[in-house]
Amino acid sequence: MRGIGTIWSEFEAGSPDLAAFAAARLQAAVAFLATTGPDGWPRVHPVSPLLRRGRLLVFMEPTSPKGSDLRRDPRYALHAGVEDARGGGGEVAVRGRARPLEDPAIRTTAAGPSTQDRWVLFELLVDRVLATRYAEDGKPVRRRWTAPSETAP
Repeated sequence: MRGIGTIWSEFEAGSPDLAAFAAARLQAAVAFLATTGPDGWPRVHPVSPLLRRGRLLVFMEPTSPKGSDLRRDPRYALHAGVEDARGGGGEVAVRGRARPLEDPAIRTTAAGPSTQDRWVLFELLVDRVLATRYAEDGKPVRRRWTAPSETAP
């Protein structure tokens, strides 16, 4: 049975090179968070992920559909795309489960100067990471990481 994911720092400890690449891509520009709407259809939302003290975090408005989606069904997919049609910079896709965080210490660590007190903070636990870079010949070079199972096989 698969666990619910791991915090970012555990992924980072298990695959430091891949984590560094993923962090750079996720923080390079707006990323896209996929959630499941109440009707069961996928929804995609632009987000600005934060990496703070070994955690992958996202702030959002309390009335945001993505927050409602994640409270109802915590599964998510997060994608940071390429810079151009030739795959510049590469891309990263992360999936796992989200959980709301109420801890004031974590919130203070994550908060920036433009963060509103009313915003809700979610931690994105990591289950899988897929990173793709494109070689000079245009062929994709992929690296994957999967969170360890809670129980041994």
